[in-house]
Amino acid sequence: MAQQEQVLVVERKVFEEVGTFQGLQFDVSKYIRKLFASGVPRFMPRAQVEKDPSFKQLIPYVIMTHNGKYLSYVRGARAGETRLVAKRSIGIGGHINPVDDMPLFNTDFYETYLAAVEREVAEEVSVETSHTDNVVALLNDESNEVGSVHLGIVHFWTLAQPKVDKKEQMITQMSFMTQAELEQVKDSMETWSQLCLAGLGEMAKRKKST
Repeated sequence: MAQQEQVLVVERKVFEEVGTFQGLQFDVSKYIRKLFASGVPRFMPRAQVEKDPSFKQLIPYVIMTHNGKYLSYVRGARAGETRLVAKRSIGIGGHINPVDDMPLFNTDFYETYLAAVEREVAEEVSVETSHTDNVVALLNDESNEVGSVHLGIVHFWTLAQPKVDKKEQMITQMSFMTQAELEQVKDSMETWSQLCLAGLGEMAKRKKST
C-alpha cells in the first residue's frame, strides 16, 4: 500500500481566533505568531483534510520579481492539482511535507518552515541567482471548496537577476511579465493569482518596510 502524503495544517479555530478574512491580509505578524506557535502546526494525511474545512492546509505561495516584472507561468496537464490545469499563475509553491530533519513542536518551527519553502520551490524551478524572501501577506478564499481548506502564505522573492528555469513538466509558458501585461491576461489566472495581482503594489511596499 502506498504511503499517504502528509501535509502541514492548523486547526481552523486557530485561524478564526486571530480573525477570518476574505482575500489578502497584510497584517502578517499576528497570524504567523499564532499559526506557528509551539504545538499548533501539525502534519496530517492529505486525503483526510482535503474535504475537511475544520483544518487549514498551509500553502506557501512564492511570487518572484525582478526589475518591475513578475514570474508567470501556465500550469500544464501534469499539474498535481487538476482543478488548476491550464490556469496562469504568478505563485510557485505547494503543500509542505515532512522531512527527516524537520522538528515540528518547537519554538523554531517557523525558521524550519522557511527552509521547507526553499525546498518546495527548488522542486519546481531552478533559481540561479540570489534573492531576498519577505512574507508580505496571508491569502484566504472561502468562495470555493478548494479555498476553504487552504490558507496561503504569500512570499515575495526579489531576485538579483531574472534567472529562473523550470524543472517540473507541469510548468509551461514561463516568463517575466509586467503588472500591466498580467492585467491583460487576468481572466486566465487561477483565483489566488488574481487576488495577488490586485495586491502587488501593497506587497512591494511591505517588502520595502521589512
